[in-house]
Amino acid sequence: MIVRSRALATRWTTVVPLLAVVLLALTWGRDLPGPAVALVTVVLAGAVLAAVHHAEVVAHRVGEPFGSLVLAIAVTVIEVALIVTLMADGGDKSATLARDTVFAAVMITCNGVVGLSLLVGSLRHGTAVFNPEGTGAALATVATLATLSLVLPTFTTSKQGPEFSTPQLAFAAVSSLVLYSLFVATQTVRHRDYFLPITRQGEVIRAEDHAGRPSAREAGISLGLLGAALIGVVGLAKGVSPTLESGVAAAGLPHAVVGVIIALLVLLPETIAALRSARRDRVQTSLNLALGSAMASIGLTIPAVAAASVWLPGPLVLGLAPLHMVLLLLTVVVSSLTVVPGRATPLQGGVHLVLFAAYLELAVNP
Repeated sequence: MIVRSRALATRWTTVVPLLAVVLLALTWGRDLPGPAVALVTVVLAGAVLAAVHHAEVVAHRVGEPFGSLVLAIAVTVIEVALIVTLMADGGDKSATLARDTVFAAVMITCNGVVGLSLLVGSLRHGTAVFNPEGTGAALATVATLATLSLVLPTFTTSKQGPEFSTPQLAFAAVSSLVLYSLFVATQTVRHRDYFLPITRQGEVIRAEDHAGRPSAREAGISLGLLGAALIGVVGLAKGVSPTLESGVAAAGLPHAVVGVIIALLVLLPETIAALRSARRDRVQTSLNLALGSAMASIGLTIPAVAAASVWLPGPLVLGLAPLHMVLLLLTVVVSSLTVVPGRATPLQGGVHLVLFAAYLELAVNP
């Protein structure tokens, strides 16, 4: 009996995506009572974890830094789907949802995930070591994308409010795609070594020895289950979105908290993956995951939302408030000082975590 239970536990990543699809078929287009919402929420969270697990299997098959890229894109697909789904049903009150979610993803990854990874890596191994060339390039790309997409709309005058005009939005979307594509080419082709883990002597670690490489068949199965999990996540999120928004409103919290919850849900599995890498003294992989997710969140989400804005009913507000611009500026400055030496102590991790805590506090109590 115990053996069978353990075997079932090891297969949960296979069962949950299929369960999510079945549950989606049973609940689509229906008003859900409280117990059903609770069940859907549990399966939704499990589907997110399963999706990232299967993305990791595929990533392990193709190797680093392609693995971090696969994981970042999978997470971003979930994020985009959740944003568009909620915006389609939310009307004017969801005008800032894309901005809030993308900014939350940037703060979570650049401060929360980076801070935890540096803290865990440095406490466990003395100092956290990484390649400043690759990490610096990723940080510069994140800072540029964030400024173009989230800061400039606050200062443009072609349209009333912190919004882009249609030509400006098109420019931001195309620029985001170009920058993200250029970074991916740099990361995976021309300067791949800059994004591989390094030893304490600065030598690149080209091969991992922690687990056997999945077969092509295993990777193919994981790819199919990844697709099923993503479909389940998108559909189930649509079912629980009214409850999520009404719960935030009933608690008297700002509507921006919805974006924070979405980002936390989507990035939780990736945070776990980053911490695992940091524990194994592969902090460069952790930073690839964190900064790659921030970059994909902007570089892929903004173009997707810009395209969806053609048929979405409400406006699309992207410009940050002054308070959040200060947090973004401080994050970029602190991250730059963290990256330059190529190694970090618990102090750097603590600084990033304090910034993350400040963001959460101000999100709940602006």
